Amino acid sequence: MSFSLQSEWQRARKALTKVDLQTAVVLLFAALSVISQMKWGDRGFFRTEIAPLLETEGRGLNAWVWWFGMQGVLGFILPVLILKIGFKNSWKEMGLSSGDASLGWKIALIYLPLVVVGTWFLSDSPAFQSKYPHYSPAATNWSIFLIYESFFLFYWLGWEYLWRGFVLFGTARTFGLMAIFVQTVPFAILHYDKPMPEALLSIVGGVALGALVWRLRSFWIAVPIHAAQMIILDFWCTLRVRTGSSGYGLSTLIDVLKGISG
Repeated sequence: MSFSLQSEWQRARKALTKVDLQTAVVLLFAALSVISQMKWGDRGFFRTEIAPLLETEGRGLNAWVWWFGMQGVLGFILPVLILKIGFKNSWKEMGLSSGDASLGWKIALIYLPLVVVGTWFLSDSPAFQSKYPHYSPAATNWSIFLIYESFFLFYWLGWEYLWRGFVLFGTARTFGLMAIFVQTVPFAILHYDKPMPEALLSIVGGVALGALVWRLRSFWIAVPIHAAQMIILDFWCTLRVRTGSSGYGLSTLIDVLKGISG
């Protein structure tokens, strides 16, 4: 038995020498990040555990700041520190350089106007106005709106970098182009509780966005592509709530934009 255990131990040690440490750490930390966000980064945890310690309101803006902030830290700040300080990666190796900036700007200039127009039409629906922004006081107070959306952007920075930066580029040295599919799997699984069409589209979206980031060699394009639709929809819905305007025409647009100074 002792000889068998010694033999297996030697086999294990030999196998470990073939494991790329960075790839292993990246994948394990990604799993830890998701678990940590679910356990300690949600608003429910803030309400029950954090708010009492801070003697602050547990169901207001602070809860959203906690949720968004934790995702930003777990998905962006810590992964960047791991790759930069822990493994001495360059900004380019981490996907944080400008990459093919020219192509990136062209894609953004095509995509963003479509989002602006599309969310303008969606925002006319009372159902959307009642849901966006998710923290409804943001629709009636610009100071709250700016704080909410700033942390919301930080949330998207963490959500996107965890998959399209940290996992994609952090495992590229091992998986090469296949890293696109590696980062798609957990991303899609985390959409399990969404309506079926959205859940299935997350697989397509994960591959497409991963491929785009890979092509540009820069993670930054992923943030406006994924976050812009939510933030711009919040903006339009906020203006409609503040002005009470409905419709799609130019006169309605002018009336809605008056809400910026309202």
